[in-house]
Amino acid sequence: MDDALTVLRQEFEAAEGSFLLRLRGADLVWDRAAFSRLEQAMRKACKQYEGHDGLPRWMAEGFYYASHFVAEWTSHPNFPRPEPVQYYEDCLERLRDLADWFFYGWHAYQEPHVWQDL
Repeated sequence: MDDALTVLRQEFEAAEGSFLLRLRGADLVWDRAAFSRLEQAMRKACKQYEGHDGLPRWMAEGFYYASHFVAEWTSHPNFPRPEPVQYYEDCLERLRDLADWFFYGWHAYQEPHVWQDL
């Protein structure tokens, strides 16, 4: 988990070489390898914090930011989105799903326990 936390800190702080920095930098690059690192680190954090009541503030802010910023920043028609379009759309959905999982403690593809009681 330490490696995932390091990746998340670098991403959420937009460190050199991070997906978020390359996305919003002068090059406007969607780096697939960097996105994959970010996605994997976010997934590990979701598993680690699943069901916890307290979440680290820096991590919560980062999950929120990533799930909103990427879609907003790349929505401009001149942004060079990655091909195929389905890959791009799946990535945006994945970021939203990961944020939901992190904040709610369950992911979009499992039955939420709170609804089972109704």
